[in-house]
Amino acid sequence: MVKILFVCLGNICRSPLAEGILNKQLKDKGLEGKVSCDSAGTSTYHIGDDPDKRAIKTAKNHGCELSHKGRQITLGDFSTFDYIFAMDNENFKDVKALEKKAKDAGAVIRAKIYLTREFDNLYDDEVDDSENDIAWEVADPYHGSEEDFEECYDTLERCSTEFLKYLVKAHKL
Repeated sequence: MVKILFVCLGNICRSPLAEGILNKQLKDKGLEGKVSCDSAGTSTYHIGDDPDKRAIKTAKNHGCELSHKGRQITLGDFSTFDYIFAMDNENFKDVKALEKKAKDAGAVIRAKIYLTREFDNLYDDEVDDSENDIAWEVADPYHGSEEDFEECYDTLERCSTEFLKYLVKAHKL
């Protein structure tokens, strides 16, 4: 089974949305038993919390269900998951720092780490590969409006669609 982990700061907005979107796409394509996904945060802010109500509403409006409880990424996740997706540059740096700690602790690293928008078809040829480029980030809707959550959903859905195409081909699913 291929295992995917989505990571944002608090694990109540972007990463649970990404998890819900990919789970829906996997179900729609009959791939539920071949791929699993989860989400986590780099902070401890929302451990055990449900996703943000606006994230739940946005997902529901698109036929997705979010049933996640917030958790923090662990060193063990680097051995458990095949792919880890960070939502923005700061989280990417935090994930890479944790990966180094896991390696230093002797863990066998299985995960490939990406910025989520590396799979955004709108940016394939238009954006510099610099990890400092804000265009590679999935904007955090937490302090925004319902429209910001919709925009976040649209971005994550594009990324998930493209990643799923890659996954099917790379893993012969």
